[in-house]
Amino acid sequence: MENQACCVDPEKVSQIRELAHQDEAIYDLADFFKLFGDSTRLKILFALSHGEVCVGDLAEALGLSQSSVSHQLRTLRQNNVVKFRKMGKIVYYSLDDEHVGNLLNQGLEHMNHQ
Repeated sequence: MENQACCVDPEKVSQIRELAHQDEAIYDLADFFKLFGDSTRLKILFALSHGEVCVGDLAEALGLSQSSVSHQLRTLRQNNVVKFRKMGKIVYYSLDDEHVGNLLNQGLEHMNHQ
């Protein structure tokens, strides 16, 4: 078996080590991306990417129970992915900011790139 040539660029090694030592931020990012690993949550997020929607409309549009939608929205809200406002007894949800919509669009673009 042939030995592979070893190429070590000290500057790149140093940069990578600095990035790898941001453990807390990396763990937080991994947890954040886990939120996008559930198809129900993604459907909800894509629906919200078109504007504010109440729980009942989300449930009806996605063919899910209001309880199921509320559960997923609670998870997304606790992780600052969606925000809500109440109007009487009705709760309206929207994406927390444009970054979430950008991530969804980037993901779709990547999937359609193939």
